[in-house]
Amino acid sequence: MTGRDPADFHPAALEIKKEVKIMRYGRYESSDSNSIGPAVTFLLIGIGAGALAALVLAPKTGKQFRRDLKRGYEDARDTLQDWKEETRDRVKDVKERVRDAAERGADIAEEMRGKVEPLRRAINRL
Repeated sequence: MTGRDPADFHPAALEIKKEVKIMRYGRYESSDSNSIGPAVTFLLIGIGAGALAALVLAPKTGKQFRRDLKRGYEDARDTLQDWKEETRDRVKDVKERVRDAAERGADIAEEMRGKVEPLRRAINRL
């Protein structure tokens, strides 16, 4: 024996080996003699992929881009203005609270001083 498999000589086995060899080297050949069908199929797939890529990656016109950029800038400016006003209001509220707390603290300190002063005098007389 020459070490070959008897299936090597079967016509179906030879056809399968031919297809594997074709696939291994990256060539595409139709199993039938008509090559128009696969060519049209690949053409339609390519057209569809190209159209999808064009829709996804198409740049906007300069006018549209400038308009979108202006809108984005105006939205960002309005948002920052809103934050600025809100921060200003909060700072004003905190400032008033601190001022009120300081005044209450000063009033309490004055009141305590008035209550402690007689006790201080009494201790100093001793």
